[in-house]
Parts: sequence; C-alpha cells; structure tokens
Amino acid sequence: MAAAPVTQRTGGTRAQLPPCYYEGYLEKRGAKEKVSRRLWTCLCGNTLFFFNNAKDSHYVEKLDLSAFVSLIDDGSRDRNLEAARMNLRMKDGEIKLTAPNLEARELWKGFIYSVVDLSVPTTLTLLPGQVHVLKEAVEKERQRRRAARSLARAPASPLSVPLVGEIPACFRPVSRTEAEVLLERHPDCGNMLLRPGRDGSSLAVTTRQDLNGSVFRHYRVTQKLQGGYIIDVENPIPCPTLYDVINALVEKTAGTLQPFLLEEPYEENITYISSNDENGERTLHCAPTPLFSRAPTLPPKGVTGSERWTLRSQSKSPSPSHRSLSPPGSPSSPMRRLVLSPSPLSQSEGHTHTHTHTHTHTHRVHNP
Repeated sequence: MAAAPVTQRTGGTRAQLPPCYYEGYLEKRGAKEKVSRRLWTCLCGNTLFFFNNAKDSHYVEKLDLSAFVSLIDDGSRDRNLEAARMNLRMKDGEIKLTAPNLEARELWKGFIYSVVDLSVPTTLTLLPGQVHVLKEAVEKERQRRRAARSLARAPASPLSVPLVGEIPACFRPVSRTEAEVLLERHPDCGNMLLRPGRDGSSLAVTTRQDLNGSVFRHYRVTQKLQGGYIIDVENPIPCPTLYDVINALVEKTAGTLQPFLLEEPYEENITYISSNDENGERTLHCAPTPLFSRAPTLPPKGVTGSERWTLRSQSKSPSPSHRSLSPPGSPSSPMRRLVLSPSPLSQSEGHTHTHTHTHTHTHRVHNP
C-alpha cells in the first residue's frame, strides 16, 4: 500500500494551488446531490480541490477543511465490491466520499487528519513509509500556515496593498521599472508578474514578450468593494480572486503569458564567522571542501531504458516550466496586507557580492 505519487503540473489554476500532499480519484456526493460524481481530488494545503479528470487545469469545486468535524468509515455496500466509503462531516453538512479500495481510504483519512490536526493519526493501519510521508506533509503544512500568519501580521505602511484571499506566487513587491528588469533578466522564469500599482491602492500585472526586442505591457487590477478584482481593460474582466486574474491572462493569450517564478540562488560554499578572543576581531572563513568531482550514479542492474530516464529525471531539479506555485496565504484568512520589501534585484546583487567573497579563504570583519 503506497501513497499515490504527487506530480507537479503547470498552467491554469492547478499550478497555483498550495502544495499538494495527496491526490487520486474519489466519488463525491453532497447532501443535495442525488448521484455521486467521480472526480480527481487533490489535497492542497488544508483544502480539497476537485477536478473532472487528472489532466484538467481548473478545479470544478473546492472544500475548505477549516470547517472539518469528522471523517468516519461507511460500512454500507457499494456496487463495486472493492470500493470503500466514508462520510466527511463538515459544520454545514455531510459529504459522502468513496475511495477505490480500503487502502486508499486509509491514506485519504491519514492525510486529511494530518492536515487538519497537524499531527499524524495513530489509529490508522499504515506502513512506516506512509507514516513518514504523513510527517512530511504535517511539517510542510505547518510552514505554510506560519508563512500565512507572518503575512497577516505585516505592519501597515503607506505603500501597503490590502488583499483578500491567497496571494499568487508570481507576486513581486517591485516597481514598474524593476518588474521590467526582472522579466528581461530571467526570461526562462516566466513573462508575467503581479505587483503593487503606482498609487499604492491597486495592483498591476506586467508582461514581457519578444517582437524584435522586448515588448512590455502593464495592466491595472483593482479590487471591488463587494469582493473580487477587475482587470481594467477596454472590456473589464471581473475575477473572483487574484489567481483568476492570472489565469484569465493566461487563457486570453492561449498560454503565451506564464506566471513569473524566480528561483533564488543558493550559496556554493559553506562559510562561518569566528571571533579572536584577544583582540575581538571577527573573521569570515570558508570551510574547506574535498577536491573531487561527483561521479554520475549508475542505475541498478536490470533497469530498462525508460526506467533509466525516470531515475535520471528524478535526480534533477524541476525545470522552470514544471515549477509548482505555492501561495503563502491561507483560504481561511479574511484579509492580510502585503508590504513593499527590498527589491529582489538588490537581493540578487547581494548574492553575487557574497559569492565573490566566499571564494577567498578569509575575510576580515572589524567590530565598529
């Protein structure tokens, strides 16, 4: 009994959902529905998202588990003798779910309880490897909620933009000029980003395309008093959420525009600072590294060509077109503020400056 592999997808709404912990087909029937529907179900963050099939980009329903009450087995018989039913009780009603088999039902219960309670349930029949996967999901969900709380506690600022709902990962707190530079400097990371507007009370979408050089476009996005957003073009486009703003532009351009996702660089050397007990001088050291090259790992004997490709692709980091957008927000958060922070451009330059110094063995840092 193994957990279904979680695949990262791009394009449309699915790519911009919170991190996906578990997914698979479930039959779902609400309190007001007469028949069940077989839907591809993804547990992303603390919400169940339902798709018509596994390849769809846009979900047809979602169920916020912040209203969770209980999830119990249903012993009634199904026309499919292997199917396993369960009743999901929410504060506003009950939903009947049917998993393909008993093993899948135990995993669904394990992941749902782990996300809701932020702890792995001990009453389920699970293998050690599955318990480990559940622990990882709990830790990821804790980090996601911490990020949401820190965003909600951000202090007010004359340049802050009050936003309702989750924030797409392509949001960057930069100016119009900085947005253009980012898109031109990192063309492989996407060509569309969301940013604060010049007036401090609206948002804007900046896009970049190539036509004998870079062509930039800027679209104003305003928030409606009754909720939702509007893309202010000649024929205004209403959007329930900021995700729908990004999705609308992706759809209107047949996928030509894609959300901007910048992968921040990592350090190449391990450094540490030590103090001299005699004069108090502090020194930045570069930890020594063994001088050897990494040999490629050979696949196990008997691995076929297609399996060898799978092993090789799993060992590499995902390409920009297969990144998962994980918003820092939480569906249950009623409102939060985004505060303009230092530009990623200056951060990027800071990384470059750090790399320059880490290639030397020591760097003197004097106390003021």
